[in-house]
Amino acid sequence: MMRILVLLLCLMPVFGYAGEAKDLAEDPVLEKRMIGLAEKLRCLVCQNESLASSHAELAEDLRREVREQMKKDKTDQEIIDYLVARYGDFVLYDPPMKNYTILLWFGPFALLLGGAGALIYQLRKRRQTVPEISLSVEAQQRAAALLNQDKDNQA
Repeated sequence: MMRILVLLLCLMPVFGYAGEAKDLAEDPVLEKRMIGLAEKLRCLVCQNESLASSHAELAEDLRREVREQMKKDKTDQEIIDYLVARYGDFVLYDPPMKNYTILLWFGPFALLLGGAGALIYQLRKRRQTVPEISLSVEAQQRAAALLNQDKDNQA
């Protein structure tokens, strides 16, 4: 009896890893279509997860809304247009190229080029301001003697 109790206590953490059941449509084909479409959409709460993989309450509501739109025989593009009209282009994982999204598309490249240019400028500026120091003949001979003395001590 005690062994069974210990075994059950050892198995309790396993039950803690169980996740919540996802909402499923009655029609598996509709559910597969919804997941395919939800992969193209961004969760508005998580921002770095797709609508299909997010566990946020808003994501669940949006998935439910997408299912309802699909049940009304709307095409995927009509559903996307509806969500974009309601939430803006941010809901798309691949936002379209528009005047106000140019910075979103090319901003990282501009920052990278600007940073590389600033780095090159600073390195060239530093090279010009640091003078070359040359050792006198006497200093070179003293350094060579110290190096030879160090080699003799190690051997």
